[in-house]
Amino acid sequence: MNSEFSKAQPGSFAFIGGGQMATALISGLIRAGLPPQAIVVFDPDTAQQERLRTSLGVDVGGSVDARLATAHVVVWAVKPQVLRQAVQQASAHLRAPLHISIAAGIRCVDLSGWLGSTRVVRAMPNTSALIGASVTGLSAAPEAATADRRMAEEVLATTGHCFWVEGDERLNAVTAVSGSGPAYVFHFLEAFQAAAQAVGFDEVTARELVLKTVAGAVQQAQSGDAFGTLRERVTSRHGTTEAALAQLDLAGTADALKEAVAAACTRAESLSREIAQA
Repeated sequence: MNSEFSKAQPGSFAFIGGGQMATALISGLIRAGLPPQAIVVFDPDTAQQERLRTSLGVDVGGSVDARLATAHVVVWAVKPQVLRQAVQQASAHLRAPLHISIAAGIRCVDLSGWLGSTRVVRAMPNTSALIGASVTGLSAAPEAATADRRMAEEVLATTGHCFWVEGDERLNAVTAVSGSGPAYVFHFLEAFQAAAQAVGFDEVTARELVLKTVAGAVQQAQSGDAFGTLRERVTSRHGTTEAALAQLDLAGTADALKEAVAAACTRAESLSREIAQA
């Protein structure tokens, strides 16, 4: 339990947006000792409000109001395209909190300008935050204090592993790798299951085989040996694995993955420019 979280007063933490990622963060904070009454969530969706109120016991509201003024930490958990508007709507109620944004593509410099504050940290978690296994990249405005960086890390660490990068450009790379990464893995699992079914396994058995095989391989990879070394250990000369990997090489799967990550990074960069110029 984080003793600092347990001391938080009502309304100390505010979330603008109460979607899936906000819910994961709120759940993590409560597990870390933050009292539910210390959290207020503003979201216009009434169903979302009811879900958060009943499942997590937090205070909720449909639109930003005076309750925001008590917040020491504000987490911006809305879509990038509406973040600037959300800031404008909230500005009258903001005092001088630490701002944490989990909106992809919004640069610290732009968010700082909209907010009129340098107490800004960007975070890029991934959907594994839902099970407490997120990989989250963090980047702060250059003027952000050490205490603010520490608090942001403590908040995001409640959902998994955190690490720092310098500058928005590096966070775009984080978005492309770990932010979008779970989708790459699910895409592989989906294709692997289809391949297993194509050689005669039923859907249920194919799914089980794929999940257990991948889980075992990931467990082996925890040894610290290079991935290439582990691959070579499985690959006998002129054997079945070699034949399979030859087809993957022929299809250019490694190059395709590089191109996919590069495309995600490019899109993150262009999203930043589009929103900044809007």
